Amino acid sequence: MMETTEKQTVREQILNAFAFRHATKEFDPAKKISEADFSFILETGRLSPSSFGFEPWKFVVVQSQDVRQKLLPVAWGAQKQLPTASHFVILLSRTKEGLTADSAHIQHMMRDIQQLPEENAKGKGNTYHHFLADDFKLLDNDRAVFEWGARQTYIALGNMMTAAAQIGVDSCPMEGFDKDAVEKILREEGVLQGGFGVACMVAFGYRVREPRAKTRQPIEAVTSWV
Repeated sequence: MMETTEKQTVREQILNAFAFRHATKEFDPAKKISEADFSFILETGRLSPSSFGFEPWKFVVVQSQDVRQKLLPVAWGAQKQLPTASHFVILLSRTKEGLTADSAHIQHMMRDIQQLPEENAKGKGNTYHHFLADDFKLLDNDRAVFEWGARQTYIALGNMMTAAAQIGVDSCPMEGFDKDAVEKILREEGVLQGGFGVACMVAFGYRVREPRAKTRQPIEAVTSWV
């Protein structure tokens, strides 16, 4: 079967977006992302896959300049991004209390969101508990459960950055911050409720200068076939 021109075009557009995207350290503060474009970016995060479909994330959009200023001293990796980004997002992940099989969140996801019949929900819950307890051996370490949930948020993070690049919006993911200090500020602001922790941050906006050429290892260095 001959490949369609449409598929070739889509493939080229996606690769062009990956080539366009870079970790933008400083944004043009005069340029703002439109409401429609940012809603699109958030929607790609919402629609992202997660393990068991349990969506352990929450996206906190920090548009308050006052809150951004409070975060600045404890976010060393966001010194230029916090003041200049059009939109700044803190990605939260649920902690252990919200990720065990019998937690209110997991039960809500299975029954109300996924709308599983009672028998199916019970079976999925048992499988999920076995996965946490035996397959990945996570339940003896609260931080390990949080980090497992945080890994799901990185799927949403990647999708949002790629989607942004496809519409010409720049981004920069960040882990350069004092986690405890950031969480303290968010609790004081009434943003961070119990059962969540900070996984990572990402800034969106428009670059002020062109980046250097992208550098990556060749495909042969990162791929094995068996």
